[in-house]
Amino acid sequence: MTLHPTKRAQIAFHVLYGPTNTPPDRPSPSNKSKGGPIASHLISMQIRDAYIPTAIDLTKTYSIIIHDIGMRIPVIRGSGDIGKTFLNMPKTFGNMFQLLPLAVLYPKSVSDIATTIRHIWKMGPNSELTALKMHVYTGNYPYVDASGGELWIDILRECLKYGLAPKSWTDYLHLTVGGTLSNAGVSGQAFRHGPQISNVHHMEVVTGKGEVLNCSEKQNSDLFHSVLGGLGQFGIITRARISLEPAPDMVRWIRVLYSDFTTFAADQEHLIGAETTFDYIEGFVIINRTGLLNNWRSSFNPQDPVQASQFHSDGRTLYCLELAKYFNRDTADALNEVSAWLLSSGFQMKSGNSLSQLRYITSTLFQTEVPYIEFLDRVHVSEVKLRAKGLWEVPHPWLNLLIPKSKINDFADEVFGNILTDTSNGPILIYPVNKSKWDNRTSAVIPEEDIFYLVAFLTSAVPSSTGTDGLEHILTQNKRILEFCEIARLGMKQYLPHYSTHEEWKAHFGPRWEVFSQRKSTYDPMAILAPGQRIFQKAISFS
Repeated sequence: MTLHPTKRAQIAFHVLYGPTNTPPDRPSPSNKSKGGPIASHLISMQIRDAYIPTAIDLTKTYSIIIHDIGMRIPVIRGSGDIGKTFLNMPKTFGNMFQLLPLAVLYPKSVSDIATTIRHIWKMGPNSELTALKMHVYTGNYPYVDASGGELWIDILRECLKYGLAPKSWTDYLHLTVGGTLSNAGVSGQAFRHGPQISNVHHMEVVTGKGEVLNCSEKQNSDLFHSVLGGLGQFGIITRARISLEPAPDMVRWIRVLYSDFTTFAADQEHLIGAETTFDYIEGFVIINRTGLLNNWRSSFNPQDPVQASQFHSDGRTLYCLELAKYFNRDTADALNEVSAWLLSSGFQMKSGNSLSQLRYITSTLFQTEVPYIEFLDRVHVSEVKLRAKGLWEVPHPWLNLLIPKSKINDFADEVFGNILTDTSNGPILIYPVNKSKWDNRTSAVIPEEDIFYLVAFLTSAVPSSTGTDGLEHILTQNKRILEFCEIARLGMKQYLPHYSTHEEWKAHFGPRWEVFSQRKSTYDPMAILAPGQRIFQKAISFS
């Protein structure tokens, strides 16, 4: 095999890593198992004026040598039948942007990733490169060590073998550890345990210089806090140590409805501040709906379906408070145990299981009991149904906002009263969290107030539609919401942020921009990592 220099030809490398050691013989776009392309962590790179191997039959072998690196990495080239898989690999879940790579690399180890990054680092600014097995530990302070490419659902399954589970989750578990820790990782447990980034003890990180560093609060602490919530700007998370707690067997899953937003929000805030409360607290908005049974946003099946089917919203905007209390079925009379807990927390059980101190519509108490893993993996049920109908891989122009408590009523009045007229394009989540459970040393950007709300517009667009369910209409609604937040000076911050200009990013970080920028200079001075976010430009000079 010979090596030939390219002439100003760009090659995009998407380096993926995971628990596997070798790539599949014929990777499929739908392969979401361990080590599959979808399950792996993504790093984008581009090469110009680089030496690459040519004239190689990659249908017979996956190994190539990148000039001057001196390592072998399994690779798939974008040609022939194998190249067809590239049409799906570079997609995001939003399904609105796509970059077709020339090659996909499957490093066999952390050192392969580090070697690649070091090579980019040594090439300097003239190049245009951008870029395990799980162990559960029991004891008084249990934790799990997992690779950055591990899926949270697989971590859950492994930990449950030991009667343990992570404390904080996202609503959807088929995401990688490295992906959620690079943002925050938020769900209904965050009011109590904080986001996922508040439940990490230790990480192994490959920086933008190709250095493999261990970091924690006591070792390389600045890197540790930089990477958590750092949007992939400072390093590639190759391993993380995640805090665990005893796992329950079952979940009492409750939903109640409100017609008044102020009352709904006040009850949520009361619950997240109570000393004895539920294990999971979320909420969502139902606009212009007439039925409930066909409109629950996941696998929730109430024990009294007749009551749910008879309830009609009459086109009103309703707010659903979603609660969960964990319990163990091997405890004697487990259901009475949950009822006793409700009593002790001040929610008097009367008239057939009514929670008297919550001011919901009294005829709308819906509850069920499900296994713990089924509750946590509830969104996957919807995914399976949508995939079967061909409605999963459609554009998802999601908008996730963090709104200060003092402004949430103003936000709701305008957005749910004037901007949005229907929620048929997807669920709208809304629930409060406690700022005290977030570590302000991380890179995550949140509002200043002690309590703030996550508001998530999880919309799906119908391809080729020009109506209210089309992409353009949804994007216009998103723009109106953002413009209102800006004009009304709500102090909003985007979660999973997306901005087009450097100045917008600076405004997003506000007074924290200088720290964020300095960290970039320290750990990825050439801006190799995560260039697609357009936060930083490639360094002009290098020394």
